[in-house]
This record gives sequence, C-alpha cells and structure tokens, in this order.
Amino acid sequence: MATLELRNVNKSYGSGLADTLKNIELSIDSGEFLILVGPSGCGKSTLMNCIAGLESISGGAIMVDDADISGMSPKDRDIAMVFQSYALYPTMSVRENIAFGLKIRKMPATEIDAEVARVAKLLQIEHLLERKPGQLSGGQQQRVAMGRALARRPKIYLFDEPLSNLDAKLRVEMRTEIKLMHQRLKTTTVYVTHDQIEAMTLGDKVAVMKDGIIQQFGTPQQIYNDPANLFVAGFMGSPPMNFIPLRLQRRDGRLVGLLDSADGHCELPLGEADSELEGRELILGIRPEQIQVGGAAAGIRAEVQVLEPTGPDTLAFVEINQTKVCVRLAPDAAPRVGETLELQFAPDKVLLFDAQSGERLGGLGNTSGLERPAKIAQLMGL
Repeated sequence: MATLELRNVNKSYGSGLADTLKNIELSIDSGEFLILVGPSGCGKSTLMNCIAGLESISGGAIMVDDADISGMSPKDRDIAMVFQSYALYPTMSVRENIAFGLKIRKMPATEIDAEVARVAKLLQIEHLLERKPGQLSGGQQQRVAMGRALARRPKIYLFDEPLSNLDAKLRVEMRTEIKLMHQRLKTTTVYVTHDQIEAMTLGDKVAVMKDGIIQQFGTPQQIYNDPANLFVAGFMGSPPMNFIPLRLQRRDGRLVGLLDSADGHCELPLGEADSELEGRELILGIRPEQIQVGGAAAGIRAEVQVLEPTGPDTLAFVEINQTKVCVRLAPDAAPRVGETLELQFAPDKVLLFDAQSGERLGGLGNTSGLERPAKIAQLMGL
C-alpha cells in the first residue's frame, strides 16, 4: 500500500495543441480507492497512463510515498494495471498468465506456485487455471486479468474501465467483487470509468473530469450532494439532477423565485438570498428524489406527461418553466398520465447555479468545482 499525490500534473502533445491534462492536483491516502470519472475524451485514461508511466507528463510531479516517480520506467514504479481489453496472452494458460510478471522478476518457482494458488482462490478461478483465455467468458477473463495484477502485490493498482466490455448483469457482479476485494486487501487503487454508478458505489474519493480539468474532488456523498457546478451536478446521478431556469422578483423587500405552475405562477421563497442575485440568470437544481408530492404548504402544480416504471420506483415527468422535470416516486404512489400533481421543493435540497458560468451559487437558504494492451502489459511486467 502507498500514498499517491499528483502535483500540478500537465500533459501536452505538442506546441499549438490544447493541453490534455491541466494542472491536476490530487492526493489519496494509503489504502484508499480513487475513481477518475468523466465523459469520453476528458483525459481520465491519459492521466491513468501517466501514473503508470506509459505516457510521460509535460509538467508537475507524480509522488508515491513522497518519492517522485515521474521519470521512472513503468516496470520500476511498482504499479500494476488492469486493462479494459484484459491484455491476456492467448497462447498461455490462466496459470501462466497470472505467473508471467512473477517469472520476469525471477521469483522462485515454489513461491510463484503459492502466489498463483492464493490469487486463484481469492478470485474463485481455481478450476480455470489450465484453460486458455479463448476458452473463458468475458467475466472470467477479467478475473484472470485482475489475478495477474494481484499476484505482483504492487504498491498501487490501476483499473482502466475494466468492466466496460461486460454485459449489464455481469458488470454489477464484478463491481461487487472488486469492492469486496478492496475491502479485504485494503490496496491503494485508482479506477477509471465513465459510469457514474461505478463511481458512486466503488470510490472512497471521486475526481470528476472534463476537458482535462478536475471539476471537483471529494467523497461520493460530497460530489452528489454538493456539486461544484452544473457539469458535476448533471453528470453524477441517475436520473440526473433537474435544472430549471429561474426568474427572481422582489416581493415585500425579499427575493422570490417565480415558477410557472399549472394554474399560474408559484413563488419559491429564497430565504436570506443575496440581493446581488436580483436580475441574474439562474438555474435551480434539484434531484428527482428530492421533490415531494403533496404536503400542507402550497406547492407547484404540474401535469404528468410521461411515466417510466423502473421496478423499484417510477419516474414521472412534468413541465415547469417550459422545462422537463423528473420526479422519482414509489411504485405504489405513481399517478396517471394527465393527472396534476402538487409538488414541494425542500429549501435545504435546492441548489442555485449561475446560468452563464455554470458555477454553484449555493442553496435557497445559503447563497453566498493506446498502444496495444498486451505490449503495454509487458512493459509494466504484468
């Protein structure tokens, strides 16, 4: 296990080209599980390759246990990587694939056999040891790829979208296996994904990336409940946060937000909102599960346009301020299409964003961020 710190890491592919990574600052403690999440092209896999040493950085430093490894070759960094496409050697058996990196390090044969047996038992692939990769399912191949990395017992494990090639059911199963494995081994891990469900369920810390920049870094709960901007708020969560354009008006010396309702306008009190917000274009953000139906207070009336039953809950879509809004309801409380609902927005759950910059302003009561895989695996000694 080891600490990992990225200090002002930059990556550029040449003059005149935009930086792929821009001033990346991250730090995780020994044994923590870090998720790098973001859309395709955001730079997360490039950052992973820089940590592994498969790509050089243009500036900054990569520190492991306070030692700068930025200039080291991949095989000297004591880092193991699990690839999206498994990167197994097709002519080798499962046993030989797992043992490959250990043989390169000239470990004694008896110790190699013991390590392969340990890893195979941990991943429940003992019965597959004599098979070739072509005889395995996708999930089994992924376990073998994980086993090859685990056998090395490195300081840090890197996972580059390891579940993206699996079907939905197997992805859920393997996600659970990875989490159980981390809980047992307490290994320092960096995991790249574009799936925000994986990010929320697996990570101790999450770094949300866009255009080579860390938009926000924190725990899954911080990212979900206190997003730094519109991008983070919209990217994290399924279904995503609702964004509603908001008009402000002063009434009796206080600011209120005006929302179109089925029977006219509804006023949303803004508590102690700063008077500087008056006249600004704002976006109101609220998650589907934080909108309540009914209640004693006067609410926002809206007609149900579409229903989407998902099994554990039902998503009802209404229109507020000419914007589609999703409301998450229990199945037994689902309305009918065409029915008018009276909706309540809890003030402590509503967030406000600047419509121009996308930056978070606060809430209603507080308005004061490759190459071929087999070749790469060989470079790393996997």
